[in-house]
Amino acid sequence: MSLTPAEISDVRNVVIVGSGCSGLTAAIYAGRANLRPLVLEGHEPGGQLSITSDVENFPGFPTGIMGPELIENMRKQAARFGTDFRMGHIVSADLSKSPFVLDLGRDKIHTRTLIIASGASARWLGLPSEQALIGKGVSSCATCDGFFFRGKEIAVIGGGDSAMEEALFLTRFGTTVHLIHRSDTFRASKIMLDRARAHEKIRFVTNTVVDEVLDISKDEVTGLRLRNIKTGELSELPVSALFLGIGHDPNAKWLHGQLDTDHDGYLVTRDYVFTKVEGVFASGDVQDRRYRQAITAAGTGCMAAMEVEKYLEEHGV
Repeated sequence: MSLTPAEISDVRNVVIVGSGCSGLTAAIYAGRANLRPLVLEGHEPGGQLSITSDVENFPGFPTGIMGPELIENMRKQAARFGTDFRMGHIVSADLSKSPFVLDLGRDKIHTRTLIIASGASARWLGLPSEQALIGKGVSSCATCDGFFFRGKEIAVIGGGDSAMEEALFLTRFGTTVHLIHRSDTFRASKIMLDRARAHEKIRFVTNTVVDEVLDISKDEVTGLRLRNIKTGELSELPVSALFLGIGHDPNAKWLHGQLDTDHDGYLVTRDYVFTKVEGVFASGDVQDRRYRQAITAAGTGCMAAMEVEKYLEEHGV
């Protein structure tokens, strides 16, 4: 169906889905190119940095910066260059024709280009105590937060390669890394499992689940209440940090299979940010299962915005 003249005049040059590090960097670059980008903030405004406490590995902040503050600074910077922001969840998208159509339920947005920077959400245990202590000893990123627990007892949850990688990395900092898994069999590859088992700092705790993270009253992690699923026996494990190694879910289901994904749902790109649909680009954790860092997300956000500018120039916009 063709657009009316009023609809054509309302077509955006670029819509950026996601307001984390990648989406906001893309917005800064697109804004500076005078493209007046629209950022759809999504279900988790600010992305994973919005629930991160100290960020010490983002260049330019020698004493570190709080995650929410970093995101707010980036948001203000994007707004300064003419970025529009809008809360909303995309119900579906039609990428079969240009301009692309994003359905937000109550209305639709038309755009000439699209940057998908919707990120990936960490899988959590779902315990109220766990959620209350995120950023206070509970983390889903060993690379981001392991440094803060030097000389401490650390726990990792999971039985796949992600958990083994987290545990091995955390041995650089922790005195002991307790790897807790609900079974005595593992999904991890043999090589990763053998490496973890061979490490003197890693202690396996199998057939066990976490019933509660201690201690909300102290506003920090002091230990875990564990339950053996075979015997029902309860025990407490004193630790200063709990890392979730049970994976991430890329936030791309709203695309309903219109773009290529890998077996875990991460968007497949070529040359860093190009998808199989011309004019649609992907950046950040929604397409990066390897690094998942704020700085790498920002880098691909920059790339996507620069490719958008080039694409629009080539198409006479």
